[in-house]
Amino acid sequence: MTRTARRTLQVTGAGAAALLALSACSSSEDSSSVKSDSSASDKLSGTVTVFAAASLKESFTTLGKEFEKQHPGTKVTFSFGGSDSLAASITGGAPADVFAAASPKTMKIVTGAGDASGTPATFVRNQLEIATLPGNPDKISSLKDLTESSLKVVLCDKEVPCGAAAQKALDASGIKLTPVSYEQDVKSALTKVELKEADAAVVYRTDVKAAGDKVEGVEFPESADAVNDYPITLLKDAPNADASKAFIALVQSAQGQKVLTGAGFLKP
Repeated sequence: MTRTARRTLQVTGAGAAALLALSACSSSEDSSSVKSDSSASDKLSGTVTVFAAASLKESFTTLGKEFEKQHPGTKVTFSFGGSDSLAASITGGAPADVFAAASPKTMKIVTGAGDASGTPATFVRNQLEIATLPGNPDKISSLKDLTESSLKVVLCDKEVPCGAAAQKALDASGIKLTPVSYEQDVKSALTKVELKEADAAVVYRTDVKAAGDKVEGVEFPESADAVNDYPITLLKDAPNADASKAFIALVQSAQGQKVLTGAGFLKP
């Protein structure tokens, strides 16, 4: 074999070796990339337990399903109710990951007990409306109209954010109102009207919207004096902290805010 032929063969062999090495490197990178993407999508798993104000039921249920869709292998479970009762359950040791309250006052029950991780963040706000029977047969047009003795009016308990806000609006307008009952959460107050056990209730506008044609909403100017901020926080001993942080991030994201404002909530 001539010297030129030997050199050509060496160059060809070196080129093949380089191609093989490049191919192996590329294959390794692709494999690494797939593995990285796979591990990222599989990182979150397990159950996220959320304690949330009753008025968040519809929107949070929607966000919970979206979270499970985005993170296969996760499950979001909810406990909805009056924020004060939920806060008491948390400080009493109930296992939960996230708390979303309907007022800073009820959130302070949890932060004051040292059961929150970090500083709670306001993620939405909510305003009151009067819920009447469909078609508003009693022609209710103002908060003062609720003082008519012939009307059966329901309020949330004063310890519940909805009730505290209603009382604040009443005080601001100088109106005294004696309801036929005080309910433990906003959904219970609304249900009284839906079942025609009451003529009207002071609830959140988000609940009026969620009820559809079962009730009719009446706005009143005094509600502007009693807008509630809704704070959310990761709990100190959250059993599933990583997934819980991701759920809170979804709530605060543009996608989450779209769901919440679509339900009638105000931006923070």
